[in-house]
Amino acid sequence: MSLLTSFKALKEILKPCSNLSTTTSSSSSSSSLTQPSFSQEPEPALTISRKPPKSSLSKQLQRLGEPFRPLSQQNGSLNARTQQPQNSQGLRNEAQVVKFEDRQEEEEKEREFEDLGRTKLGQFQFEHTGPFEPLVLSLLGEVPVTRVPASINCRLLEHQREGVKFLYKLYLDNHGGVLGDDMGLGKTIQTIAFLAAIFEKDEESGESITLRGNQVGKKGPVLIICPTSVIHNWESEFSRWASFSVSLYHGTNRDLILEKLKAGGVEILITSFDTYRIHGSILSEVDWEVVIVDEAHRLKNEKSKLYLACLEIKTRKRIGLTGTVMQNKIMELFNLLDWVAPGSLGSREHFREFYDEPLKHGQRSTAPESFVRKADKRKEHLVSVLRKYMLRRTKEETIGHLMMGKEDNVVFCSMSELQKRVYRSMLQLPDIQCLVNKDLPCSCGSPLKQVECCKRIVPDGIIWPYLHRDNPEGCDSCPYCLVLPCLVKLQQISNHLELIKPNPRDEPDKQKKDAEFASAVFGADVDLVGGNAQSENFMGLSDVKHCGKMQALEKLMFSWASRGDKILLFSYSVRMLDILEKFLIRKGHSFSRLDGSTPTNLRQSLVDDFNSSPSKQVFLISTRAGGLGLNLVSANRVVIFDPNWNPAQDLQAQDRSFRFGQKRHVVVFRLLAAGSFEELVYSRQVYKQQLSNIAVSGKIENRYFEGVQDCKEFQGELFGICNLFRDLSDKLFTSEIIELHEKQGKGDGQCSTTMQELPELGTCFLHPDQAAVTTSSACETSDNGNHESVTRKKPVLEELGILYTHRNEDIVNIGPGIRKNTEESIPGKDSINNPPVKRRRKPDDVGGKRNDLPSKDWKKIQYSLLAQFMGMGEVEFSKWVLSATTSERENALRDYKKRKEKMPDG
Repeated sequence: MSLLTSFKALKEILKPCSNLSTTTSSSSSSSSLTQPSFSQEPEPALTISRKPPKSSLSKQLQRLGEPFRPLSQQNGSLNARTQQPQNSQGLRNEAQVVKFEDRQEEEEKEREFEDLGRTKLGQFQFEHTGPFEPLVLSLLGEVPVTRVPASINCRLLEHQREGVKFLYKLYLDNHGGVLGDDMGLGKTIQTIAFLAAIFEKDEESGESITLRGNQVGKKGPVLIICPTSVIHNWESEFSRWASFSVSLYHGTNRDLILEKLKAGGVEILITSFDTYRIHGSILSEVDWEVVIVDEAHRLKNEKSKLYLACLEIKTRKRIGLTGTVMQNKIMELFNLLDWVAPGSLGSREHFREFYDEPLKHGQRSTAPESFVRKADKRKEHLVSVLRKYMLRRTKEETIGHLMMGKEDNVVFCSMSELQKRVYRSMLQLPDIQCLVNKDLPCSCGSPLKQVECCKRIVPDGIIWPYLHRDNPEGCDSCPYCLVLPCLVKLQQISNHLELIKPNPRDEPDKQKKDAEFASAVFGADVDLVGGNAQSENFMGLSDVKHCGKMQALEKLMFSWASRGDKILLFSYSVRMLDILEKFLIRKGHSFSRLDGSTPTNLRQSLVDDFNSSPSKQVFLISTRAGGLGLNLVSANRVVIFDPNWNPAQDLQAQDRSFRFGQKRHVVVFRLLAAGSFEELVYSRQVYKQQLSNIAVSGKIENRYFEGVQDCKEFQGELFGICNLFRDLSDKLFTSEIIELHEKQGKGDGQCSTTMQELPELGTCFLHPDQAAVTTSSACETSDNGNHESVTRKKPVLEELGILYTHRNEDIVNIGPGIRKNTEESIPGKDSINNPPVKRRRKPDDVGGKRNDLPSKDWKKIQYSLLAQFMGMGEVEFSKWVLSATTSERENALRDYKKRKEKMPDG
């Protein structure tokens, strides 16, 4: 039986409080007051009115030491512990139980096969993952001994135990730090286990030793600051895992909670970011034992009111919890670390000069060799310093062996012809031309630039007059105030032309302005899109004719639905969600929807219904929908319709499906409008992810870009206003950058990795029959080394309206991070432009020999070789592994080993 079923059965066993045959005479006499003797016809025992201790269930599990038998499910049967061992009726019951368990196990296995990919809600929280014994955190000889209660420790995964030890070490060293695990690895649970240890929670009573024997004040209270959406989740997790005195400093009863806190009646105080930003001066007067900030990346801006308020907290033990330690800039890393451990990275100016500038300039595509070597040394030094204050782990490093993996595909969709015309028309507006030409000499003959002379304001524009309707002379930031509104319009055009039309929910003035703008950019095509007013026509909105992304999505979803895949469909825009909803209705897909307007108390029920219902094919969800509980592990396809400037937003959306409990291989599709500024958005995502990997983990990254963030001398192809408003409609901007890098590194005579993978990626987009043919052709191409055959497979994607695609993991993070026990920088298999500083890779590393490769990279190479041996791509081979029997997998592995032994290099 599954472990969850066993727990339910155990609860039924332990629910009645009945006597054992081996009890003492005193207990037997006391029990005789409430039930008849065993010689009489027994009756069910009375139920205990007292709530048992939280750990008693786990202790009984240890004491029983035998399989759980759900006797309560038999008609009229007694609890097996109330019967004599010699009783023949009891033996018959035992035989019936064993038979019942065998039948139930068979049914359970059948259900698991049928429910492949369907989550079992709540299983993770109650699953025993270790022995029932305390986790000792104290050093040898330390008194008193600090330990995590056995009732908590037995439910922790191994990486969570390591996280608890890390938090305790920070506590002992009297400074703060960052627990930077990926989302879904249990940062909340690790924090509660750590607090239960330092508060010496008694396992039997659940009562804190610090609150017994008039020892109030031995330890101060703990403050937890978190987003408003997860306040109640923190409260419920505390009640589930340990018995703390928890209060919420939020809402109207703050004064009462504050009085209770001052009286020593609160162990854990939970508040929100907004509440602390406003009332932080009151809470900063308290001497806190530990302060914990959830989603600690919110402290990335040193000038924000929240950051300044958190600086006033009176404790050195500050802990930050975040899955994205750095999101946009390296200086964000300094701000976070300087809050949790002030002075740990030196002064702000020292960090900028010693780390920030060398790392950024060393990542330039044309950086001199001396810059690259300097950046490598500073990277190693920074990672060694961070190791003392931060623990950063990914899903692949921790629970990857429990999951089937994730593939992140970036898909560049062709815009429709109408979209391209409207996009070009938008770029010709006076508002954008003012921004593009701002640094050119002014046409009036003045030696000044246009932005300093006649073109500082744009009275003949479309967007500028509305922004300055109350100030015709312009504002202090003119014309730069136009940048954000113009980018929003370009993004809307890239996604769907209906988005630039007036929104009836807006003010009349804004609707009028948007109607004028729509007329200006539509031009002669205004009738093709149904005029310049927002359409309510169902057939028109659900039609994919004028939207390139929706044309590709229509064909993709048809293929996925025919295979029984479940899909998460994300969009940043609520209006885009409205259009996609009509599209799903028209195509007959059963779906659920969740966005900012969905009541909080209904969100979990929507998630549970989607995970449990086979009929629900699509979950339409806002990228901005946050909070815990959105664990949509029944979905194995994730579509992000529009990219975000912040890469953490898109990665968090993917993790809604790729987390503990996912039983299938997750394939992600990020849709980008090829030739639009969305390509620039994605390129900046790559740039930011690379900087984060370099600074936080010391990983090796290819140097694709010439641009340097916050450096006007090296804006390159990424930064600056002119790049944002450049016409890319006749180019494949991203593919040109990547393929140029590969040609420089590998030589023009070799085929690029990205081109070779196009056929394999195409199998994810096609109907199963077509995919099988394509995969077979791709394997033949791989064996023959025929580059022309590879190129011919590209129309497979073009038929779907896809011009280009690659895997994000092939672009970002090509090499492992710096090992914990060495200061060497170990190169990745494709580090062409980043030669290693201290050691070079041996040629036979790629050929299959280990040569001290990290375990993760070694497994990837072996898995790829095994897939090639089977004549499949890695994705198809993963699917085969899932569907194959045990004997088939063993035979394949045995044949592979035999062939490997016959090879000359052994």
